[in-house]
Amino acid sequence: MEPLQERTVSCDSGLVERDNAESDPDGNWDSGAMDPPEQEGRTFMQVLSEKYSPENFPYRRGPGMGKVVVPTLPQGSPMKDRLNLPSVLVLSGCGISHAGEEREIAAFCTHVVELDLSHNKLQDWHEICKIVLNIPNLDFLNLSSNPLSEVVLEPSGAEAFAGVRRLVLNNTQVSWDTVLVLTREMPELEELFLCLNGYTGVSACTSPCHSLRLLHITDNDLEDWTEVRKIGSMFPGLETLVMANCNLSCIQDSGDTLGRLFPNLRSINLHNSGLSRWEDIEKLNHFPKLEDVRLLGIPLLQNYTNTERRSLMVAHLPGVSSLNGSVVTYGEREDSERFFIRYHVDYPEDRLPYRYHCLVTKYGKLEPLAEIDLRPRCHAEVEVQCEDVVEQVSIRLDQTVAELKKQLRTVVQLSASQMRLYYIDKDSVFGPEEMKYHTRALHSYSIQDGDQLLVVPKTGRGTATTVKPPSNLNSQTVTPPLLK
Repeated sequence: MEPLQERTVSCDSGLVERDNAESDPDGNWDSGAMDPPEQEGRTFMQVLSEKYSPENFPYRRGPGMGKVVVPTLPQGSPMKDRLNLPSVLVLSGCGISHAGEEREIAAFCTHVVELDLSHNKLQDWHEICKIVLNIPNLDFLNLSSNPLSEVVLEPSGAEAFAGVRRLVLNNTQVSWDTVLVLTREMPELEELFLCLNGYTGVSACTSPCHSLRLLHITDNDLEDWTEVRKIGSMFPGLETLVMANCNLSCIQDSGDTLGRLFPNLRSINLHNSGLSRWEDIEKLNHFPKLEDVRLLGIPLLQNYTNTERRSLMVAHLPGVSSLNGSVVTYGEREDSERFFIRYHVDYPEDRLPYRYHCLVTKYGKLEPLAEIDLRPRCHAEVEVQCEDVVEQVSIRLDQTVAELKKQLRTVVQLSASQMRLYYIDKDSVFGPEEMKYHTRALHSYSIQDGDQLLVVPKTGRGTATTVKPPSNLNSQTVTPPLLK
């Protein structure tokens, strides 16, 4: 496809640079004049016409998809007369630095509602405004990773963004003053993304943006709460604040002040912040509508186990219904609050947190839980007796009777086929129990330390063997059946 002929607009003056070329009164290049100079990068319309031309983007019907017929353009325009454009345009990483012909943008993009221009070369707000101004239904705009750190946006230019509800300015290094200019001219702005912009402070705002509901300001250097508190004044309707990886060291304001600063905050993300005191966690309770908290990777929790971290955090935040993305159930909250009391039961009075006294009022002082090991036993120390030989042996309880007989061969000097094996429970009033089933597992006998195993040699076919249990069982002599 042939490239579009463009007019380069100066960022400072807004005048058309013509490099001494002649132009007619209508603004068209004179046929005898030299060609306009090439711009660095590409225009929005060049990329749009190439990506969504019928050759590269076949026509199809469906939601957000349609064929756009362009009205008659000035003679000599290389633009094709039709393009297949969806309502969501993704032009990321295409080298775009300028807008291109505004009439063409308006003709093609009237129905567009979402536009991704991230990772391009846009560094002139005037060019960005020309694009946005000619997309009247634009709802979402992503300008991430465009170099906007050294350019100024005038309030008159920011008016082009008036209808945008979601704006992404991640990794643009855009100044906070420019953010204020935008928010003043965007009465419908609901979501704003300002991550990776290197902010160390927040400029004071004299004109709050009441429409904003969600602010992502992750991966900045907002360590001081005095800067963060300005966000509350700037966006009084804020419901979600995502401020992970910002090294916030503490929350300094009193409870009443926090409630006034963030009266509508429902969700806060402080992952990997620098919070190191439980007092800072308790201050979150002063946000009157807070229900979702995310607090992983903070120094305060480093020395606790996973169970302790969650239980102590749930107990500290009674109004929170979701912690680190997981729902806090009624049962979990009660268990966590009881755990909290027991965890602090041995603390000196002057070190007990305020929350401890609240929970003691609710549940009373609770004694530590008894430690009960419900794991199955793996070994037992038993006494093995064979005639006059008595020896203490450690046996595995996960083995079978046949495997036990093999273990006892070196103890009683008999082969497995030459021994009869009896189990004697030291606490039972009954006599020995013959262990006759070779595949039966030992743990099914409930063998305990101190029990006895009696090995009786087989004497031959048809001969009865008398088994005498130890005298402390006070049992009668047991005569096993004749061997067959």
